[in-house]
Amino acid sequence: MKTSALLMSFSVDKENKKIKVTREFAAPLSKVWAAWTESHLLDQWWAPKPWQAKTKTMNFKEGGHWLYAMVGPDGTNIWCRADYKSILDQKKFTGEDKFCDENGNIDIKFPMAFWTCEFKEERNSTFVNIEIAFNEVSDLEKYIEMGFKDGFTSALENLDNLLNTQLT
Repeated sequence: MKTSALLMSFSVDKENKKIKVTREFAAPLSKVWAAWTESHLLDQWWAPKPWQAKTKTMNFKEGGHWLYAMVGPDGTNIWCRADYKSILDQKKFTGEDKFCDENGNIDIKFPMAFWTCEFKEERNSTFVNIEIAFNEVSDLEKYIEMGFKDGFTSALENLDNLLNTQLT
């Protein structure tokens, strides 16, 4: 299946302080789940090109976290931390996403986001429904201003490429 034919929906709901993304992948659930939950795979697609993701530590379990840097072409590191709250294997996970320093100390100048990622296999595709909630509308607006829509869309295209070339 061509990537261009796959479902991609991105909506901003300011009233409820949420971003909603639905993305279809032409791959089995097990491969898509692995790409979202294993650091060596996340590092291959999470950052929009020409940036790269680089994991420092990851413990994908309830109460665990993923500490990683988005590394720019000039060597700039933007550190982030995802704290996992709940996990239902190959179905759903939730967590808090924050900007931080290289030791995982939260940077309060940037908004915190609450992610819910749900996975569902239908026919020959896997659908990932992502809801990102914020405490304030201004936090949601800052995410959008930082280029989240284009960056995340690009990263999801990276995942398509990974699934089509390396995880088949």
